[in-house]
Amino acid sequence: MCGICGELGINGAAADLGAVARMMERLQPRGPDHGGSYSDGALAFGHRRLSIIDLSARSNQPMVDQGLGLALVFNGTIYNHPELRRELRDLGYSFFSDGDTEVILKAWHAWGEDCVARLHGMFAFAVWDTNKRQLFLARDRFGIKPLYWSESGGRIRFASTTQALIAAGGISSEIDPVALHNLFTLHAVVPAPRTILSAIRKLPPAHWLRIDADGTKTEGRYWQLDATREPIGSGEPRSEADWVAAIHDALETAVRKRREIADVPVGVLLSGGLDSSLLVALLAEHGVSDLHTFSVGFEDTPEEAGSEFEYSDQVVAHFGTHHHRFRVPNEEVLRRLPEAVDAMTEPMFGQDAVAFYLLAEQVSREIKVVQSGQGADEVFGGYFWYPRIAADQEGGPVDRLRRHYFDRDHDEYLRMVSGPFAGPDHTEALIAERLAEPGADEVIDAVLRLDVTTLIVDDPVKRVDNMTMAWGLEARVPFLDHQLVELAAKCPPALRLRDGGKYPLKAIARGRLPDAVIDRPKGYFPMPALKYVRGPFLELMRDILSSQACRERGLYRRDYIDTLLAAPDQHHTRIQGSKLWHVALLEYWLQRQVDGALI
Repeated sequence: MCGICGELGINGAAADLGAVARMMERLQPRGPDHGGSYSDGALAFGHRRLSIIDLSARSNQPMVDQGLGLALVFNGTIYNHPELRRELRDLGYSFFSDGDTEVILKAWHAWGEDCVARLHGMFAFAVWDTNKRQLFLARDRFGIKPLYWSESGGRIRFASTTQALIAAGGISSEIDPVALHNLFTLHAVVPAPRTILSAIRKLPPAHWLRIDADGTKTEGRYWQLDATREPIGSGEPRSEADWVAAIHDALETAVRKRREIADVPVGVLLSGGLDSSLLVALLAEHGVSDLHTFSVGFEDTPEEAGSEFEYSDQVVAHFGTHHHRFRVPNEEVLRRLPEAVDAMTEPMFGQDAVAFYLLAEQVSREIKVVQSGQGADEVFGGYFWYPRIAADQEGGPVDRLRRHYFDRDHDEYLRMVSGPFAGPDHTEALIAERLAEPGADEVIDAVLRLDVTTLIVDDPVKRVDNMTMAWGLEARVPFLDHQLVELAAKCPPALRLRDGGKYPLKAIARGRLPDAVIDRPKGYFPMPALKYVRGPFLELMRDILSSQACRERGLYRRDYIDTLLAAPDQHHTRIQGSKLWHVALLEYWLQRQVDGALI
């Protein structure tokens, strides 16, 4: 929906308005419809708006309520804002706008930090209390909307992107060694609060951060996912049919809300897989007759098809959507790759990042809001490694996850990085801690919870936000509706993993979608040229990794890089990512986003 930024000078130091202006400039693609700023001595806010709800100027930001002594910048959408508005009116509040932004402002005044748990949606926001001289930051339960921050020189800055913080200045180029280990172990995931740059941090999902005028920070967690079954004796357990019906009702509600809470049309990114096709089916059932759908495809390789058009076309024919189909040749992918890397707030290894970037460009010419199927595989166990982990009984939880998911074991990591970056196995300790948290009945429950609350945040969810918002396109993800996720987390994993995974969704889809779409093998957003690396793509990666900048940075051991370059098609991770693309992408991101831009 928007891009937000701001700065708080510690102990009364005046905010640097020039830095805020530079951040706003970098955020312009996220909010092309309006830009605004606000300052109050030590505090300055900047905002770029993508108008989705209440298109009038009354909902422009920063939003200030002089009577309440509050100012707000907000990115996202609150799907229950009409209900909250009614509740707040009953408490005596009056409203001057019709959107969800003002509802957050009043909710903060009414309930303080407790307001965050009442919000149903995706959000990152900042509230400035002019009376208490306090800054309050909050992020949604699954980190669908990003929120980065930095602290240096007596100033705390925050923004929707790392690029904005870098543009503000004062950011060190030092690489965080713990984040580096996470990055190459967890498929480019660096769990919050870290990022690959030591000087930039991100607010964890489902957390808030309060900062006092003297710089004192207080952080709180307002939501946790419970992955336990109902205790024996608490009532008649749900049958399989009951689970499917309950999940259908929750998903239908999530899809409906993400269509109705908008003052502009809402389309669907249709990959041809079960998840996005089911969104189309549910919207059609809800009476949407003018639905716009969008698909993208790429060139085939001998090993893999470059599109899923054979499936998306069946869905389009079945429901009669207004379909937009784009096929992108490899030469166009190669030409546009630098732009996609520039849109990454953090390095992203998933080959579909580029696909989303190119698709979002086309979609943004037709529509402002789309629904997307991200999250279904993590919530309902759709990936091939989940059944393997569930069946594996050897060793502890981390051992089982490592064998089937980690991109590299620690010994390979040590062969990859040079001496200054070698160190202990930072990732194992982190993952062990997360998997051991209470509230999960089985190891696979803990793994699925880890994925949906941590890993997904900094892989597919971040990827979709970055690549769509680079073109001023809002992507909504109904499979990450927190009430749906809470229900699914209590569903027995054996039911979710049945028939190759996502059994409840397949049961819901049966009779609604063509059987070929339901029963097809699990697909991915294909871009084979970045998985089976050869030709011009191989030459690009060779140039990146042989460059003077790469050699001087000294991240990688040359013998490891030479091994990858000698046989790029033979070095894939356990979940089928190209190891050559991984090392090249990080270096390329550092060259384009860090070198020459940071101190």
